[in-house]
Amino acid sequence: MPYDRPDVDAAGIEGYHAHVYYDPETRAVAERVRAGIGSHFSVRLGRWHDKPVGPHPVSMYQVAFSVEDFPRLVPWLMLNREGLSVLIHPETGNEYDDHARFAGWLGQPIALRLETLRKGTRERSLAGRVIRQEAS
Repeated sequence: MPYDRPDVDAAGIEGYHAHVYYDPETRAVAERVRAGIGSHFSVRLGRWHDKPVGPHPVSMYQVAFSVEDFPRLVPWLMLNREGLSVLIHPETGNEYDDHARFAGWLGQPIALRLETLRKGTRERSLAGRVIRQEAS
């Protein structure tokens, strides 16, 4: 896949998301992993999604965390994901690239429904509102 932006500045990363995937048979495992995350880290634990949502074709929950937490949380997930698949991606303001180009997997990758994501970049004001969006 050719890259139209070969030199992307990592300073533009605003935070990270980890998506922890599960199915009905592994939900109890996902609950244990979630409890471990919550007890060890100051992160934002998202809702349980027992049905596909957005680009995620199977059940999952999201963990939002800061750039500063990356070097602690990601190794913890490597060691404690209990066999679950986990997608980790930065928040750069480009949903498509964040999930398709800049993401990494722990465990078995899952084919995402990338067509549900917007391509392009967004600039945010200090209040977090989108002030300009460019399509790519």
